[in-house]
Amino acid sequence: MQFAKFVITRIIAYVLVIWIGITVVFFVPRFMPSDPVESMLGRIMTRGNYMEAEQVEAMRATLTQAFGLEGTLAEQYFGFFHRTFLTRDFGPSLSLFPTPVNEVIGRALPWTLGLLLSSTVIAWIVGNAIGLLAGYRSRWLSSRALEVIAIFVYPIPYYITALILIILFIHINPIFPLFFSIRGDPPSLEFISSVIYNSILPAASIVIVGFGWWVLSMKALSSSISEEDFVYFAKLKGAGEGRIMTAYVLRNAILPQVTVLALQIGTIFNGALITEILFGYPGLGTITYNAVLQADYNLLMGTISISIIAVASSTLIIDLLYPFFDPRIRQR
Repeated sequence: MQFAKFVITRIIAYVLVIWIGITVVFFVPRFMPSDPVESMLGRIMTRGNYMEAEQVEAMRATLTQAFGLEGTLAEQYFGFFHRTFLTRDFGPSLSLFPTPVNEVIGRALPWTLGLLLSSTVIAWIVGNAIGLLAGYRSRWLSSRALEVIAIFVYPIPYYITALILIILFIHINPIFPLFFSIRGDPPSLEFISSVIYNSILPAASIVIVGFGWWVLSMKALSSSISEEDFVYFAKLKGAGEGRIMTAYVLRNAILPQVTVLALQIGTIFNGALITEILFGYPGLGTITYNAVLQADYNLLMGTISISIIAVASSTLIIDLLYPFFDPRIRQR
């Protein structure tokens, strides 16, 4: 009964987060000074195509309907929710008209997920491993040196790290290409190696900053847990250092880190997006940036809606799995 109540409250919170987030996504672009319909008509007219006044009005009406701008604001709002959740159709993209938004997102999403998941998992594993050693053996000189490095790296924003990497490894030492270019066709070895080669710098900018946070947080947790009575009792029983560090310290310190790991997926829609733009990475960050510049309502709402659903879903999954990691929650 208690577990059912736990699941229901988490699902209600999940629905509310998505509803509030997508509502904000719907209204914010409509406060922008640019009009996507007029922008599209302006593009057509600048190409030298002559159109009668009746044709212009007919096209304006067609574009208004295609971009979900037909009717009152309330009708647009409910129509947007209907397309988002029932038909999962965000309409055509303005900047890539008449390509559907779903197709544009479908091409970009695997790139962003690959970059985010690989860099986040690498930073999480390496940072927690080093933080555990630094916290459990806090008196070692190497532990203090690692803490100083993590303190120095952690406050640096993603985009600053990305700019430093661009200056060092693209301009000063041209090891990596300036523009993102892929060779070969999937799933050939040439294609895979080309993707990895072009993704090293974007991933490194995310790993470096994330690494600092994981080291500091795990060091604080593990050093505190190392002073607990049950750890001292395990030492008196003659348990080995490796077993104490993994079975006693790590098992208790890793629980908060699992929760934060789910929330770190949010980096796909903040620092990670800026990193994509700087490196010209063909992910959601680049198409979101282009959507903002060109007042592409449909594409902008599509990418941000996907981000909201992804972050909320990852948080819900971790909340539901957390009782299996922590027996104390199951007992409650």
